[in-house]
Amino acid sequence: MATTINTKEILNKYGMVFILLLLFAALSVKIEGFASMRTAFSILEQVSMFGILSIGVTFAIITTGIDLSSGSIVALASVTAAMIVTGTEDMAMTLLAFGGAIAMGGFCGLINGSITAFGRIPPFIATLGMMTMARGAAQLVSSGRPVDASSLSFTSIGEGSVLGIPGLVIIYIFVAIACHILMNHMTFGRHVFAIGGNVQTARICGINVEMTLVKVYLLAGALAGLGGAMLTSRAYAGNPTFGVMWELDAIAATVIGGTSLSGGIGSVPMCVVGALIIGVMNKGLNMMGVDPNWQQIIKGMIIIAAVLLDAQKRRKA
Repeated sequence: MATTINTKEILNKYGMVFILLLLFAALSVKIEGFASMRTAFSILEQVSMFGILSIGVTFAIITTGIDLSSGSIVALASVTAAMIVTGTEDMAMTLLAFGGAIAMGGFCGLINGSITAFGRIPPFIATLGMMTMARGAAQLVSSGRPVDASSLSFTSIGEGSVLGIPGLVIIYIFVAIACHILMNHMTFGRHVFAIGGNVQTARICGINVEMTLVKVYLLAGALAGLGGAMLTSRAYAGNPTFGVMWELDAIAATVIGGTSLSGGIGSVPMCVVGALIIGVMNKGLNMMGVDPNWQQIIKGMIIIAAVLLDAQKRRKA
C-alpha cells in the first residue's frame, strides 16, 4: 500500500518530467538527428525566450490572475531595445538597451498591477487592454517597420555562448533560479501563495494584497521585457510583430507545468519543464513538417487536457 501511495505521489509531482523524457525519446526515434546537441541547444534557445515569460505568468496565475499582455510587451520591449542600441557598438549601450527593455516591460506590468489591485478590474480585462495598447505602441514608435539592432556587442549576447552553452540559455537559467528562490524562500513568494490560497485570509494575516499584486505584475512585465531584449539580440532587429501568440505558449507552459488556474499552486522548476515540453513539441512538429495550423490545434488541446487534469485533482482533493 505504501509503495502504491509513493508511486502516486511521484507521478503527481514528477509526471510532467516523465512525459518530457518520453516525448523527447519518441521524437528521437521518429526523427533522424533529433537526439543531438545541436537540436537540444536549438530547443533551449527557443524555450529561453518564451520560457522567461512563462515564469512571470506563473506568479500571476498563482494569485488566481492571468497575464495576456506578455506577447505584446515583448514587441514593445523589442522595439525599445533596438532603438537604444541601433548604430552603436558600445557595451554600455547594450546594457542600457537590456535595461530599457526591462524597464519598459516593468512599466507595462506596473499599469497592469495597479489597475488590477487598486482599480478592482479583473486581471483578464486589464491585461487584455494592455495587450492591445502595447502592440499599438510598438507599431506607433517603429512606424510599423523593423528597427535595426545589428550592434556587434548587442547581438553577441544572442549569438554567443559560454563553455558551449548559448548566452540566452544562461540568462534563462539565471532568471529561473532567482525566481525559484524568490518564490520559495522569500517573504514575497509566501505572500503570493497566500493570496492565491485565500485572499481574505491573506488580508486578515496582515498581507498587503494590493502591493503584492502590483509587484507580481511588475515582475511579469519586466520578465516579458527581458524576453523582448533577448529576442531582439537573437534576431538582429526589433520588430512590432514579435511575440504574437507568445502569451499562449507562456500560459500553456505554466499550466502544463502544474500551476493551478484556481491559484495557490505552482513552481518555477515545473514551469521550466512545461516550457521544455512546448519547445520539444514545437521543434518535433516543425521537423516533421506538420502544418502550423495543426500545431496550434494540438497546443490548444494540450492546454485543455492540462486544465481538465488540474480540475480533476482539485475535485479529488
